[in-house]
Amino acid sequence: MAYHKHETYDAAATDALKTAYTSIISAVGEDPAREGLLKTPERMAKAMQFITQGYGMNAADILNSAKFHEDYNEMVLVKNIELYSLCEHHLLPFFGKAHIAYIPNGVITGLSKLAHVVEAFSRRLQVQERLTHQILDVIQDTLNPLGVGVVIEAQHLCMMMRGVQKQNSVTTTSAFSGQFMKNETRSEFLRLISSNLS
Repeated sequence: MAYHKHETYDAAATDALKTAYTSIISAVGEDPAREGLLKTPERMAKAMQFITQGYGMNAADILNSAKFHEDYNEMVLVKNIELYSLCEHHLLPFFGKAHIAYIPNGVITGLSKLAHVVEAFSRRLQVQERLTHQILDVIQDTLNPLGVGVVIEAQHLCMMMRGVQKQNSVTTTSAFSGQFMKNETRSEFLRLISSNLS
């Protein structure tokens, strides 16, 4: 019995991407008709749509889908959220983890929604600096907390595979608002994301 995988992709986008990837394969000196490459344009067309699915996600809607009134005004932290994105300069992956904290102002959101927000913005053509601020801005605008802190640590294949070729480099970006602009709150956040509580 043959194996069939059921996935849904936009047919027009798939066809356009298949044509583009076939041209790329030819341009680098390969034969797109070679057995190992026959289905590669279609696979890549589907992979690219999956990798960039964040364009079809609305981060504010994600947060609004699980907002709860709660009398809690201490820091809420979700750390080590895996992220995978594509550098918009070379279309090579960067990957790492995001750490997000906020101080509620009468409203909290489901913890998994913070991870979904990371997914919504990282599954696009990105730069890490913009990604960091997009996550902060949507949380600040949607939940209206007393403050938000976001730190992202990532490795970029555009630095590791080409150009400077520094395989062990890690890029860290951060963004803060409200109470996290205060040194005491920011220091607590940074201390918590670097500690292993067990």
